[in-house]
Amino acid sequence: MLQRECDCSGYEFIEGVPSTLNRLLRSGDIDISPSSSIEYFRYQNRYTLIEGHSITSKGPVGSILLLSRRPIEELKGKTVLVPSQSATSVALLGIILRKFYKIECSLKPTDELLDSVINKVEAYLAIGDDALKAAKTVSSYQLGDTPSLTLPPRGGGQGWGGVYIYDLGDLWYKNTSLPFVFALWIARKDCFTEKAEIFNSFIRDLHKVKELALQNLYKIAQALRPLLLSHHSLNLTEEEIISYWKGISFDFTEEHERGLELFRKYSEELGLL
Repeated sequence: MLQRECDCSGYEFIEGVPSTLNRLLRSGDIDISPSSSIEYFRYQNRYTLIEGHSITSKGPVGSILLLSRRPIEELKGKTVLVPSQSATSVALLGIILRKFYKIECSLKPTDELLDSVINKVEAYLAIGDDALKAAKTVSSYQLGDTPSLTLPPRGGGQGWGGVYIYDLGDLWYKNTSLPFVFALWIARKDCFTEKAEIFNSFIRDLHKVKELALQNLYKIAQALRPLLLSHHSLNLTEEEIISYWKGISFDFTEEHERGLELFRKYSEELGLL
């Protein structure tokens, strides 16, 4: 939307998964990015937080799901496969397991998607499209309860019948009564001095398009739906896309800041930084 609504002749856009964007920002190959909260904590001396913007949930987020063959309380000592491209979600899972449930698990990074490991593991942390596809398979479920679910396995065998699904945003909120900030817009500090004019222009454009986007959710969902289907095999209706967006806050208020600071506190206590 930035490219359509604003003069972006001074910008160059780079695409990538969160871990790639974090690395490029850290190395100075890009200047500004919507980046993971854990990246901001780990290298805060290098970054400036862009006020008023975040990707936050106050309750279920819908796209960060722990799928487990057993109740979460029974995962002690088990291996949980976690995505290698999302450090914040993995840190959040570690906090939930160790702080809220008082259990230790082995969190093993993987680049494999859910359907390729469905018969191999006790639990799997699904994020993004993978999580939305898994949730779409279940027409309705109670968080923490056992839904009637069978995901189609590859190469035969049994699927996950009666899998436990936990939304990490929901577990955080139930245990803290605070929103969870998954990502922030952050910039390298040298942008202020070396690229001040274009940096300030970008901030103005970012504020503008956020307001425009929130006013035109249905129009954007209509344009996005065929792209999700063709490029990601994600079959969501316009209403489902909008419902997902409405479960996310894109602001950064005092309450968001308190949730972010609690995440920092727990991350420090558990040695995640």
